[in-house]
Amino acid sequence: MKDLRRILGLWRRRMGWLTAGVVLSLIALAAGVGLMAVAGRTIGLAVAAGVLIAPMALRALGVVRVVGRYLERVVTHEATFRALADLRVWFFHGLAGSAAGGLGFRQAGDVLARLVGDVEALDGLYARIIVPLAGAVLLVPALVVLLWGLGAGAAVAVGLLFALAAFVLPAFAARRAAAAGSRLAPAAAGLRIAALDAFTGLREVRAFAAEGRMLATVQARESTLLAAQHDLTRHTALAGAGALLCAQAGILVALLAAGGHPVLAVAAVFIVVAGFEAVGGLPRAGALAGHAAAAARRVLDAAEAPPPVAEPAQPAPLPADTTLRFEGVHFRWRPDHPAVFDGLTLEIPPGARVALLGPSGAGKSTLAALALKLAAPHQGRVLLGGTDLARLPAAAVRSRIGWLGQATHLFDDTIRHNLLLARPDADDAALWAALEAAQIAEAVRALPDGLDSWVGEGGTKFSGGQGRRLALARALLSPAPILILDEPCAGLDAETERAFLATLNDTADGRSIILIAHRLTGVERLDRIWRLSAGHAVAAAS
Repeated sequence: MKDLRRILGLWRRRMGWLTAGVVLSLIALAAGVGLMAVAGRTIGLAVAAGVLIAPMALRALGVVRVVGRYLERVVTHEATFRALADLRVWFFHGLAGSAAGGLGFRQAGDVLARLVGDVEALDGLYARIIVPLAGAVLLVPALVVLLWGLGAGAAVAVGLLFALAAFVLPAFAARRAAAAGSRLAPAAAGLRIAALDAFTGLREVRAFAAEGRMLATVQARESTLLAAQHDLTRHTALAGAGALLCAQAGILVALLAAGGHPVLAVAAVFIVVAGFEAVGGLPRAGALAGHAAAAARRVLDAAEAPPPVAEPAQPAPLPADTTLRFEGVHFRWRPDHPAVFDGLTLEIPPGARVALLGPSGAGKSTLAALALKLAAPHQGRVLLGGTDLARLPAAAVRSRIGWLGQATHLFDDTIRHNLLLARPDADDAALWAALEAAQIAEAVRALPDGLDSWVGEGGTKFSGGQGRRLALARALLSPAPILILDEPCAGLDAETERAFLATLNDTADGRSIILIAHRLTGVERLDRIWRLSAGHAVAAAS
């Protein structure tokens, strides 16, 4: 349960809402039990006297119960939505900090399952578990006191049956369902991964007539999920059946204890029914607690993973010099992976335009990750202006080094908001200047909404070349004096690639440009070319 307690600790900001929901729930619960007690007594008296009277107490308690129940639902749902929103934001911040260079070795479907499915699994933690448990704690002594007129033995017996249904059975169900709950979250993630792979690669699936194989993979993952859901449902049903038997036994005890007193019998039955009805969902909640605990563990594991590079305890001041130097760098992504760099050394002076060439796997993108402090060398140093990046905060490093990748993402938002990602305080004049520099301003002006035109998911409303120019405008908008272009023309046709690089030649004056590519087209304006091979950088031209 420590993972669930950790999640509750993250909801401290919403403690007012959460407490208000519990209080309103207890008020509605007390009104409901009181209503049933008064109603039972009234009906019993009516049966005995042959006349039915609706006292003011019934009306008052009925109004309090209805209003209290309504307010409880409004407040508890609002508290849950706010708490889950905070949790999603916290999760995203944690994920961004631990995977600043992208998802890394994580799978997109698994991250999506944690962000959506696992967080939603925690939806019932408050409304289905905490709130009913608070009511159950209140009801145990209340039932014993209200039923004391039946005799001490009967009141205690009903109280024990109630405790069995409200506490023991849910705890037993949680233990029995823990294994199924732990399998449920990974199974749901596996299904999302398979489905996302199938949809993302639908073109390749159709091209190779692999629909049947992909469908079989999805169905296999679905079967695994259904098996876990079946086990969880079975434990839930057993716990629910046990609670129902406890309720029926409680009614039987009340009837036997009341003997031939119809007023007492009816009132006692009404009280017992109201009490057990209030906690009727707890056994099911107990069975779902295993799922919630597994979901909490997955959310915490992803969000609390350590950052790839630790921040310095005593940061050094950011140097004015922008010389970027790699000094005897050794690096590999994982212990069981081959070394990417084996003593790499190179220097890029301020304002220089250099190219880094090499085949796939030579370490071109790894060099960018090291420069952006998304990874740290195992040996050697990366220096900015003579200061080791290990002594500089990551945010400060990235304020000096901009980046444009081979698959730079355009968000499903406006052009304006996509550009402001690089410089949130930029005004319209700065946005248009960046678009002019990237030679995409005229195309944006031709749009009905200009800067407020919608880009579409992944920039689908623009051609590949236009989308890349928008991404270039965003990179140019950044005030960073060093700009890393990691395969910026990947996926573009030859003519569009030459036009894009020609545009680049006329922009970013005064900045250091690091062009990472498989090959050169001949239109680049460069001061030096380095070729990455066998973990080293070899000067190819100057």
